Amino acid sequence: MAERPDPIIPTFADPERAPYQVSDAERDAVAAQIDIDELVELALTLGNILAPSRSEAAAAAFVHDWMANEGFSPRKVGATPERPNVIGEYGGHGIGANLLFTAHLDTESPSGIAHQDRFRYRPTTLADPEWTQCWIEDGRLRGYPISNDRGPMSCFLIAAKALRKAEITLAGKTWITACPGEIGPEPIEEYEGIQYCGKDIGAHYLFHHGGVAPDYAIAAEGTDFGLTWNGCGYALFRIRLYGQGVFTPILDAPADPAAHPNPIYRLGPAIDAIHRWSREWEAASILDLPGGHVIPKVQLASVRGGAPFDFGAGTEVCALYLDVILNPRQKAADAMHGIMAAMRTVDLAGFDVEPVVVRHGFEARDDEVAPLAGALDAATRLARGTPVERAHPVYSSMWRDHNVFNMHRVPAITTGMPRWRPTPQDMASSTLVYALTMLAVCGRGPDGVGQVTATSVYGDDTAPFDA
Repeated sequence: MAERPDPIIPTFADPERAPYQVSDAERDAVAAQIDIDELVELALTLGNILAPSRSEAAAAAFVHDWMANEGFSPRKVGATPERPNVIGEYGGHGIGANLLFTAHLDTESPSGIAHQDRFRYRPTTLADPEWTQCWIEDGRLRGYPISNDRGPMSCFLIAAKALRKAEITLAGKTWITACPGEIGPEPIEEYEGIQYCGKDIGAHYLFHHGGVAPDYAIAAEGTDFGLTWNGCGYALFRIRLYGQGVFTPILDAPADPAAHPNPIYRLGPAIDAIHRWSREWEAASILDLPGGHVIPKVQLASVRGGAPFDFGAGTEVCALYLDVILNPRQKAADAMHGIMAAMRTVDLAGFDVEPVVVRHGFEARDDEVAPLAGALDAATRLARGTPVERAHPVYSSMWRDHNVFNMHRVPAITTGMPRWRPTPQDMASSTLVYALTMLAVCGRGPDGVGQVTATSVYGDDTAPFDA
């Protein structure tokens, strides 16, 4: 990770811009309802449900049942029943802004496709228990599922519960949502079809079909308590090199590999050219904005060529797959022109470049996100005794699902607990920040509306239940 710049308080993170000014008494009432043991137990239980990308059903079912038990009226909305978004809600009892929290159910891990994983990971890496297991060790919560992203999810679930237990209603509505597919995968080459969809069936699908209409949104992810409202996109370019297949017994191999008919032998010069362009792209793509310092990066993701079981004549085609991060003001076309120009400097029988995945990045307008940023700053001051800081550039230089909402003109940020091995107190602190942000954005609803009687539904005024 790059050296962290000096902390910068975002220009527009003014606590006075929060739609509702939360009092110390309200802060104390909410904090008293956050049970750290319950929070940690929820994070560990949810984190230990196996849910790699493409297999989120069990985790989604758990979140749905938890929301139902806690009175948050959940529903499932999915492109497929096996990979649903889960949507709960709290508040909506008056006039106030609506806020949406989202976090993803899937967790970074090997694909589970054995013949693929063994060509990507060392055996010791595949055996790492933190891919799928979570536990406490030396006072810290370990495991990728908690770090990314069911720890932050647990924080906003308990935040909503703390407001309810404190009998603090919300004027506007807060949606609490859990999505599949944020990490991936992407349908590419023979790995195609809806079973390989990632982001398209997660927050994208939730926005269009989830029955939500937020004024603001928060992607709850680890940012070490920082804040950014910028998000990068990415493009994966397939660069195919063409040559000639020659039967090995009749091949006269040239002294210069660059003159070899097999395009695999041309990969060295091609990689050199791509790397030179990558360095130029990275340097030219840096943005320093009020909502985040953006430092896009580039890396070769994979290489394919020939067929190992059919090896007698080399190959006529090989391909490089180049992962290019796009800052929120760049297009895939900008990168493609540069890659094409770089490849034209290489002596090849032929090549082509195709963007097989494209997702652009987005940013909130500084003036439009100001009330949300101000609410988070006010909440951070109340909960942690310090102003919110601008997040480390790594958090504004990647895709996170606040991009989905900024894409659709809903001002959105990403913020959350420490990304790596948080303490229980870290998580409790993040939970309080989330709860106070819900209140600061949505405003306080009228007292006494958290309970209604069954009279209006069943004609029996003796059976109260949560609205």
